[in-house]
Amino acid sequence: MSKGEATRERIVDRAWRLASRDGLAGLSLGRLATELGLSKSGLFAHFGSKQELEIEVLRMASEHFVAEVVRPALKAARGTPRLRQLFKNWIAWANDPAVPGGCVFLAAAAELDDGAGPQRDFLVTNQAAFVATLSKAARIAVEEGQLRADLDCEQFAFEMLGISLAYHHMRRLLRHPKAEARASAAFEALLRASS
Repeated sequence: MSKGEATRERIVDRAWRLASRDGLAGLSLGRLATELGLSKSGLFAHFGSKQELEIEVLRMASEHFVAEVVRPALKAARGTPRLRQLFKNWIAWANDPAVPGGCVFLAAAAELDDGAGPQRDFLVTNQAAFVATLSKAARIAVEEGQLRADLDCEQFAFEMLGISLAYHHMRRLLRHPKAEARASAAFEALLRASS
């Protein structure tokens, strides 16, 4: 990796961690440059615009999400063990102390949901792919005979996403001490109702 590529990666990594807490709109190029010991023009040499940096932040977050949540879950046995591992990894992702603001996708979704542009397009494609992954994992559990044959797998994915969103709300905003236990109980109830 060249020095320029390493610097670019370091910029995106720091920006991702800041965006998890401050949102994409809260990313300040001046503050980012200062924190990294770069000039603003040095930062702009790697990214032609804030928009380009924001897309790279979402891309890096996506790569980390796949590496930390999805790929490890694929090592679990097919069916409900894999669904449980996906859920467990997803909760761990939201609690990662290296990302102080939690899930950057949720922060970005709140900012971008009513807007337009390449950042929103990237986020929509990314999130739709993950929901499709959840639906496929549920279909595999049906094929394995662990969930009922008539299960609406897209509805299952919707409800699994809903549990995760509720968890984030209870934990991050309300700081509810039982948020994780409640999310786990809700997920297990979803599995039971789907069996």
